[in-house]
Amino acid sequence: MDVELRDIYKTFGAVRANVGITLRVPAGTIQGILGENGAGKSTLMKILSGFMRADSGGIILDGRPVSIHSPADAIRCGVGMLHQDPLDFPPMRVIDNFILGRKGGLLPGQAEAARDFKRLAEQFGFSLNPDSYVDALTVGERQQLEILRLLWLGARALIFDEPTTGISAAQKEKLFAALRLLAEQGKTILFVSHKLEDVEGLCHRVAVLRQGYLVGEAQPPYTTKNLVEMMFGKSISAGERNPCAGGGSTLILDNLSVEDYRLKVRDVSLDVCRGEVIGLAGMEGSGQGLFLRAVSGMVRTVGGRILAGGKDLTGKSYHAFKRNGVAFLPAARLEEGLVSGLNLTEHFVLSEPPDGFFINWEQGGALARERIAGFNVKGTPASTVESLSGGNQQRALLALLRDPLALLLLEHPTRGLDIESTIYIWSKLKERCKQGTSIIFMSSDLDEILQYSDRVLVFFSGRVTPPLDASMLKTDKLGQLIGGKGWDEFTTGKSA
Repeated sequence: MDVELRDIYKTFGAVRANVGITLRVPAGTIQGILGENGAGKSTLMKILSGFMRADSGGIILDGRPVSIHSPADAIRCGVGMLHQDPLDFPPMRVIDNFILGRKGGLLPGQAEAARDFKRLAEQFGFSLNPDSYVDALTVGERQQLEILRLLWLGARALIFDEPTTGISAAQKEKLFAALRLLAEQGKTILFVSHKLEDVEGLCHRVAVLRQGYLVGEAQPPYTTKNLVEMMFGKSISAGERNPCAGGGSTLILDNLSVEDYRLKVRDVSLDVCRGEVIGLAGMEGSGQGLFLRAVSGMVRTVGGRILAGGKDLTGKSYHAFKRNGVAFLPAARLEEGLVSGLNLTEHFVLSEPPDGFFINWEQGGALARERIAGFNVKGTPASTVESLSGGNQQRALLALLRDPLALLLLEHPTRGLDIESTIYIWSKLKERCKQGTSIIFMSSDLDEILQYSDRVLVFFSGRVTPPLDASMLKTDKLGQLIGGKGWDEFTTGKSA
């Protein structure tokens, strides 16, 4: 299907999300839509898929102007969108989710649907059990289910919004193979991303958005430097590695063991120096998330000891850890880190110790303006947190942290962020390291792990390597360990 967006405008108050964008994508093309956070990529795709309406402009499919006012209109026209968070119903079975959206009620022709599901899944090499429940699937498998559902509903143009966020390297390879097969079948793929390596490795052509404008297009062979300059209007550098200078211990783990209903992490010993950064690498569900929450006091340990700031905090509550200078920032910003519906001023007021019985809103507003400026948050004191982009939500979370901190624990600190936001976030984190704060973070981005860590712990099915010197590690070696290879050199998988 040929897809054309013609002179699209969309504003949200004073914010111009899309400004006169015209883009044509021929059938059988994997079209990259590249841009920084807040560039207008998702807004443009939501207009094409019927989740939003443009202020002006038109959509032309196979040479015919169409009116798309809802996702149902879009799918009738052959356009389907797979969102960063798949739109499914976890308490329901895979086959029931597959059928949703089809005419004929909730359960139309289950036998026929099951046959179609099996045929489509085999075509793309997806190993999905139609009788499994969606809440048991990985993010990658939920994406696979949504792809099959959209194809079954008749989609000939498919939009993927940041689809590689939160999936493993193996799942990404399978996704890319499926997208290439769809393009060979004549389907049109619009691949929205801020990840240069994904776009360069997959897309036939790239359109770059910046601050609502279409600023350029490119075709292979791509030049990373040129794409970055189009995205940001300037060159961006991750900078040099700044290793920890060393010092006293902020955290000592002595044979720490923690478990949940499906996984055990056993006998981890670690001594973290002041200002040191420890990276946790591993596939999702390998134990690093459980480990982080145990070290923050959010999950109770089943063995060993945790000493922070010279105090034994084993078995203590999360609040006890906080009182002793330990802070935890979750990956789920809106679900666990921030409060939807509250503005930035209210968040900053809540983050500070109470000062009297009544809230001083004038003082709270001044604090909000100071923190917004200090952390370069693109928002105002009256902005609700859900109105901010992912990068600005992460900056707001960092701005909420108290000083001083002995230990900062981070889940995916830059997930979903563009290069510039990633570099900015790490510049603020490294400032804390210079003040003596130690950082332990988990990430699925191997380059991030190697760029910013002093030492690395690799997790695989609950096993943990000894601390590895990040400056001596290579990406391929790290990838092998994450995949379960090369563990023979660690006789017990026990950290020391």
